[in-house]
Amino acid sequence: MNWEKLDQELTEIVQQRIQLSALEYSDENYDDLEEQLHDLEDDFNENYEEVLAPELEKIYTKLKSDTDVLLPTAYLANHYQEMLPDARGSITYEVSGEQGVPIESDELGKVDMRIVLIPNPVRFVLLVNGKQLKELWKSR
Repeated sequence: MNWEKLDQELTEIVQQRIQLSALEYSDENYDDLEEQLHDLEDDFNENYEEVLAPELEKIYTKLKSDTDVLLPTAYLANHYQEMLPDARGSITYEVSGEQGVPIESDELGKVDMRIVLIPNPVRFVLLVNGKQLKELWKSR
């Protein structure tokens, strides 16, 4: 598995989402950018569903959730915060609020619990009541 390529493609999707969220619906570029984004997401699902779906199954089992596993792009946030570059010049992303896919779990009871997919490095994180609680899986 080429983890670097996976991360590059996911980062491109996230950057497109950030760019799209900055536009108004009336912007002449909005429709074209949205179509490009959907194409990127379709390609991502096609290329990485076989890799990411088993990891999600493990996560759901660990969390004791019987919620259905969805396509990888369903776990993308609508809004990402770009963090300052690290020592290598690499930008990291963080997520908060009601982002990602809500799940039910016997582990934590009646809280707002969500799984979200974040790039650089590629990882699934658990958001509880809008705050990142822990990393559930990270690419190698």
